[in-house]
Amino acid sequence: MNRIFITGAASGIGLATARLFHRKGWQVGLTDINEQALQTLSEELGGCWYRQLDVTDEQSCHQAASDFASHGGLDVLFNCAGILQMGRFEDIPAAKHKQIIDINVTGLIYMSLAAYPHLLESEAPVVINMSSASAMYGTPHFSSYSASKFAVRSLTESLDIEWGRQGIRVADIMPPFVSTPMVTDADFRAPVIDRMGVNLDAEDIANAVWHTANHDTGVHNPVGGVFKLMKLGDKLLPGFTTRLLMKFMSRE
Repeated sequence: MNRIFITGAASGIGLATARLFHRKGWQVGLTDINEQALQTLSEELGGCWYRQLDVTDEQSCHQAASDFASHGGLDVLFNCAGILQMGRFEDIPAAKHKQIIDINVTGLIYMSLAAYPHLLESEAPVVINMSSASAMYGTPHFSSYSASKFAVRSLTESLDIEWGRQGIRVADIMPPFVSTPMVTDADFRAPVIDRMGVNLDAEDIANAVWHTANHDTGVHNPVGGVFKLMKLGDKLLPGFTTRLLMKFMSRE
């Protein structure tokens, strides 16, 4: 039976992914900073393995990966844990900018390193990283988040080559705005959201994760028709057109 380890599993995309993979018959490992929500989800899914985890704690990442793998291995790592704060760059405290980078980038690095030795023992190991449409072009009012997703994109590309030589497939999921609490409950709503719209939900992204885990889809996996068209346009049109489009859509 295949086994997936999910960070950020207590809500949003991680939660939807855990439910989908469990429904498909996979063994699911749940981690999140929110232990109470994890316990509730574990009970819902028949008592599956869970562990409270702060992905910025390197030692805790290693302990969690080893414990989950000791019960039957680790085939897929889904690096889903992440945070977002929208707002004007200067209005967001420096500590929050740092926290975004720490969780979205350093946490992904720690978790990938922790899972690595266990992935090597799998017959078809995959690492799936949660990236974003914000990794295509720097997004106003999402500056630190966008920067973190550029880093995720770069890590995915390099590890796909580096770890690919060892049989580990590495890919990312790149959706635009998704209807999750990070977006819908935010105090500041970036203008670009209203102009692009929020046309995806967590289940849409979970389905993309499922497809990526089970098929060699390539390195980058854009989700949603609008973003796929934008990504195509970015390839076909001069680079300055993307900047002009982003400038227009993010105007206040």
